[in-house]
Amino acid sequence: MKAIVRRKLWSEKRGIERRLEGAVRVNDGGPVLRAGNIDYEIAEKTRGIAHGGIGMIQRVVQKVGLAPRIDAGLNLLKIHKPYHESDHVLNIAYNALFGGQRLEDIELRRNDRVLLDALGTASLPDPTTAGDFCRRFDGESIGALMDAINETRLKVWARQPESFRAETARIDADGSIVPTTGECKEGMDIAYNGIWGYSALLVSLANTHEALYLANHGANRPSHEGVIGLFDRAIALCRRGGFQDILLRGDTDFSITTEFDRWSGAGVRFVFGYDARANMVERAGNAPDSVYRDLERRAEREILTRPRTRPENVKDRIVWERKYKTIRPKSEEVFEFEYTPVKCHNSYRVVALRKNLSIEKGEEVLFDEIRYFFYITNDRGMSADQVVNEARQRCNQENLIAQLKSGGVRALHAPLNTLHANWAYMVMAALAWNLKAWVALLLPVHPRWAAMHLEQRRRLLSMDFRTFVAALIHIPCQIVKAARRIRYRLLAWNEWQLALFRLLDAV
Repeated sequence: MKAIVRRKLWSEKRGIERRLEGAVRVNDGGPVLRAGNIDYEIAEKTRGIAHGGIGMIQRVVQKVGLAPRIDAGLNLLKIHKPYHESDHVLNIAYNALFGGQRLEDIELRRNDRVLLDALGTASLPDPTTAGDFCRRFDGESIGALMDAINETRLKVWARQPESFRAETARIDADGSIVPTTGECKEGMDIAYNGIWGYSALLVSLANTHEALYLANHGANRPSHEGVIGLFDRAIALCRRGGFQDILLRGDTDFSITTEFDRWSGAGVRFVFGYDARANMVERAGNAPDSVYRDLERRAEREILTRPRTRPENVKDRIVWERKYKTIRPKSEEVFEFEYTPVKCHNSYRVVALRKNLSIEKGEEVLFDEIRYFFYITNDRGMSADQVVNEARQRCNQENLIAQLKSGGVRALHAPLNTLHANWAYMVMAALAWNLKAWVALLLPVHPRWAAMHLEQRRRLLSMDFRTFVAALIHIPCQIVKAARRIRYRLLAWNEWQLALFRLLDAV
């Protein structure tokens, strides 16, 4: 980063800090948010945009070679007039990064002359053309698109330090219903809970919160349908990326016993939930209390400051006062045993979690209830507590699904009229989320400020999509085109701009 840029950014930071410190004082002059003498006028030369961070995204896309990969993997257009396949894919991904919630929002961007200049293009595909492009896909071409994105992902992973690949690659899978109010969408169906729509299957990497593979089915299909092939492709991808240790995780629906022996033989570990069938419950229930021990929960994050007084639990008080029936956990205990599923030749560890629950109504305790939960694994090194905690950590994928569904990305959305078109749209829109992850992974870490830079990377990886867009995309910029260069002149400051310039230097 240039010294003059660093000085300007630090000067802006000190200026806002001094302003905020000076603003906190006794004020007898009335509200501070009073409208002054405001007038609107149109500048003679409108050369500003509200999405200055898109230039950084384009630099990242260029650095990792995403567009050539997509064009090489897809052959859907006979004539490029003028758009290539990568233009259509990035158009939908960029729409999400701009804050667009549906295909129609593309029209706002393609009518912004200065934004088109900032992107270095004469035009963008309109929403109708974008929808037509999605309808050109079939299952094979969608797989080719995901492969092209994952080939690019390998380049991002290759730029990481060895400590990145030394970690266990935790591959999670889960399904989610994608509702739709349409009545004529091909491939839609009615789910078990009466919702019409599709069933999306997501396979992700928990280490970086990246979406590796997506599948789309009718809503009445099992959530795990097709996951075996996607698990295998994800395993192969992670091994190509340099990960030596791979752990598959999923709930009871993904405990596919036909594959246990094969995955174990290939050196892949797994932790899955297992159905509480009658024989399992009987075995756990007949075990003497002496074999059970208290579950040791994962240690909470250490709080360095003085802990605050815990506020009143309002929900708990209302439930108690109105004597609603409620379930309260009293204890959690674990024990393990060997078990050979019917479709397996080898035996596996099963960790039984016994929950002692108290059913209460106000001050009155109605009765105690014992419930059993089971987890199956081929890992012989983890303790029973670690197996349970590993399975519970998988639940973080629900946060990822929430981001893709309604957290600003809206990738798990069905705006089109066929199953494959909506599937293709999901993959392209989810690319916006993956680009966020790549920005974090490509952010350089300098030894002198390693702690601060690693914390920035962690925050970016775990950041909500809307927060990321507000911090690093929605930056007001003046666009200056001169000498065959497009200059983004920042017009406002925020705390993430040091990281932005550091990334620009790296790419």
